[in-house]
Amino acid sequence: MAENPVLLSVDAGRGIGWLTLNRPDIHNAFNDVLIARLSEALRALEADARVRVVALTGAGRSFSAGADMHWMQRMAGYTFEQNLADARAATALMRTLDRLAKPTVAVVQGSAFGGGVGLVAACDMAIAAEEAQFSLTEVRLGLIPSIIGPYVLAAIGARQARRYVLSAERFSAAEARRIGLVHEVVPGAELSAAADRLLDAIAANGPAAMAAGKNLIADLTGRPIEDGTAELTARRIAEIRASDEAREGLAAFLEKRKPIWPGR
Repeated sequence: MAENPVLLSVDAGRGIGWLTLNRPDIHNAFNDVLIARLSEALRALEADARVRVVALTGAGRSFSAGADMHWMQRMAGYTFEQNLADARAATALMRTLDRLAKPTVAVVQGSAFGGGVGLVAACDMAIAAEEAQFSLTEVRLGLIPSIIGPYVLAAIGARQARRYVLSAERFSAAEARRIGLVHEVVPGAELSAAADRLLDAIAANGPAAMAAGKNLIADLTGRPIEDGTAELTARRIAEIRASDEAREGLAAFLEKRKPIWPGR
């Protein structure tokens, strides 16, 4: 078994941070150690000014098979308090991934099951190989996809969730795209190049603007369009227009050059 369950690398020249789930012998199934390491790695990349965008992928044939069954078997013997503490760590990981102040892209080179689907759903964007398969497998084990539920619902909606949570059937990358779990599907041989194009496009954008954009989406989701919403959006654009980053972006556009963002 791999000694380090999460590999972290930074391509400083391109502004890309890579996280690779690294338990290929068991299809990158996660346990308490992987959850802790992935949480730490996400926070490290969030704090790294060189990084504009974070990519998450898996080593080997699978993206992630979800929870490690040996770990789950051990937890079955835990007390309620121990189970709750363990579940809260996983919940914190999902929230960290969802709310990271930098764009996140799931690069799904292989199958994603159970919690692996949750990782894909919690990323801002997802691109998958045609060969990838997906399944919310929890009910087959007498469990529910509780921790990943909010992110799966946000990605595919309640109607599709009713089918795939309750049937636990496998579905293709094409179906994952149709229901909104992934944004793009490409042949496996083209996945790396397609991911690079997307990551480079994201990394060219203003980092503070992308962080503010993520916050805006989170704050507006599910909110009715009313006076309070109008005031919120007016204030957000007024604040960012006066920022150094916005001034640089506008100046670069008018001068027909690439912007020089902080940290470059």
